[in-house]
Amino acid sequence: MQELLTDSQPLSTLLSKLKLGIIAGNGRFPFLVLDAARAQGYEVVVAAIKEETSSEIESRGATVHWLSLGELSKLIETFQREGVTRAVMAREVKHKQIFSSIRPDWRLAKLLLSLGTRNTDSLLGAVAKVLADEGITLENSTALLEPLLAKPGVLTKRAPSEAEKKNIEYGREVAHALGLYDIGQTVVIAESACVAVEAMEGTDATIERAGQIMASLDPGHSTLERALTVIKVAKPQQDMRFDVPVIGVKTIEVMQKAGATCLAIDAGKCLLMDGNAVVQAADSAGLAIVAE
Repeated sequence: MQELLTDSQPLSTLLSKLKLGIIAGNGRFPFLVLDAARAQGYEVVVAAIKEETSSEIESRGATVHWLSLGELSKLIETFQREGVTRAVMAREVKHKQIFSSIRPDWRLAKLLLSLGTRNTDSLLGAVAKVLADEGITLENSTALLEPLLAKPGVLTKRAPSEAEKKNIEYGREVAHALGLYDIGQTVVIAESACVAVEAMEGTDATIERAGQIMASLDPGHSTLERALTVIKVAKPQQDMRFDVPVIGVKTIEVMQKAGATCLAIDAGKCLLMDGNAVVQAADSAGLAIVAE
């Protein structure tokens, strides 16, 4: 994403290349992108979502503009006024919130009416196209965070057991099929049986629901082992500009409470939001994490 600048380029071009817009949502994602951008010399303009972004974002030395979910016109006008031509969507996409909390302005309402299917990819892809038409290119959300992308291999001290490997193999097949329809990124498996799949509720809620299902089974008559394996993958045609798979320490905590013992993710396409702390938390809990 960082481009070489030459002395022969006009000053206006140099300035625009050093300015980056960030569409900031919930959690630590926008802070990580903001800090990385500033470390690389970018002047950062933040479009902060009122319903999601922490007010702490204003203390990070960037220009911050507040807007609500659904204010697409205001987003475009803000970036254009600030001279932003490239932007990053730094937010974990909450599917339920996208389709329940948005109060669309006229531009977004028109876009929504034009969609054939109302899934995340179609909506955010259409938003990206509108931004591009207005001279604002949406960059890959991981472009500045490559060190946080999962490396291939077993990440924890403990490798998956044979039973967990079987769960992963089956779970990846199920998750791949879900991804083709942009339904969700996460499935939870026990003894090659699908316990829960993610839809609009999000990863943590899916894992919690799987734990509740297993806890409801009669231990004297259940044919399933209680240990769960969680598989969280990128979609087959994952658009790295948005909705990239993300896990953090909280994911490990939720897994522990639900009785999950193993997590499988995609190497190079899943962000470890808390870096090495994710692996350390998994090691402390005796969980296995593998990236393929």
